[in-house]
Amino acid sequence: MSAPHDPPATRRRGRRRAGEETRTALLSAARSAFAERGYDGATIRHIAERAGVDPAMVNHWFGSKDALFTASLDIPLDPAVVFPEVLRGDPDQLGERLVTRFLTIWDATGGGPMASLIRSVAAHDAAARMLREFVTRVILARVVATLGPDQADLRASLVGSQLIGLGMARYVVKLEPLASADHATVAAAVAPTIQRYLTGPLT
Repeated sequence: MSAPHDPPATRRRGRRRAGEETRTALLSAARSAFAERGYDGATIRHIAERAGVDPAMVNHWFGSKDALFTASLDIPLDPAVVFPEVLRGDPDQLGERLVTRFLTIWDATGGGPMASLIRSVAAHDAAARMLREFVTRVILARVVATLGPDQADLRASLVGSQLIGLGMARYVVKLEPLASADHATVAAAVAPTIQRYLTGPLT
């Protein structure tokens, strides 16, 4: 009596494996393409062709190019979720929200993905390029653009220098007492500098 049920179960397992293989192939292709071509040069069509799948699979599995780029870096951050949370509220408190949000994301995984990425940057140019483009192009350039300030690119890179430096000190070097300080303490110390980079005078 159980025989008629066996084929459907087998087919379901087959579909699940195929889906996982498609996602894995897309991530592998994306890492190579982003490293070689940069964020702008690596198109969804090129990544899909490299993975041997239809371009629609990118949206199916990841939702957007930004999300695929983030997933390829193994950073537990969804730009579509982070942007509204960070940008909602008083622009003069944006620096505090930005620092707090990044600390929350990093601490949720013990800083592991961030630490691994920063360590790889020192030895691999491709990793450095991907981290630079993730911080400046995918995240901070869009945050800064909403404020409409002068010298937007410089401001984004300055904010990036603070966040990457904070990540290195807290999760890679584990510099105490910074490494174990609570979010409010770190934000109170770092956010004013980031806020000046975002909205204050740079001269």
